[in-house]
Amino acid sequence: MALDSVPGSVGTWASFILRLGQIIFSSASLFFMSLRVGFYSYTAFCFLVTVMGLVTHWSFTLALLDGYTILVKCPISQSGILLVIVVGDLVLSILTLAAASASIVDLLLRADETFCPQRLCSRYQISVTMAFLSWLLSMASSLFNL
Repeated sequence: MALDSVPGSVGTWASFILRLGQIIFSSASLFFMSLRVGFYSYTAFCFLVTVMGLVTHWSFTLALLDGYTILVKCPISQSGILLVIVVGDLVLSILTLAAASASIVDLLLRADETFCPQRLCSRYQISVTMAFLSWLLSMASSLFNL
């Protein structure tokens, strides 16, 4: 089976759509976290913001690469480039899962305290949800390219 016939592999419309979804969800996670600057006093949320920033830029770069290969109709067949993409996706998906999980644990451990106002906590919860959705798409694109 050729690489360009696998849905979701680099240079296909499915990969381009996966990358756009990653950009949307990671940007939304950053947006909801930055609505109120108070996350910096919690390490888990600082980690989440850092990882979502990395994911946004990584996904944007690969979306440009996918768009270019779709327009030029020249699939990427160099194993070195594909290896970098697969490893990059795997590392960022693991970091995304770790950051989102750490943020959830941080919220749950402080659920009985006056950790944050309800409005602020709901923003954090939405941000973590967007991070999990970004992780799902990142893991899917990594598996498709594997």
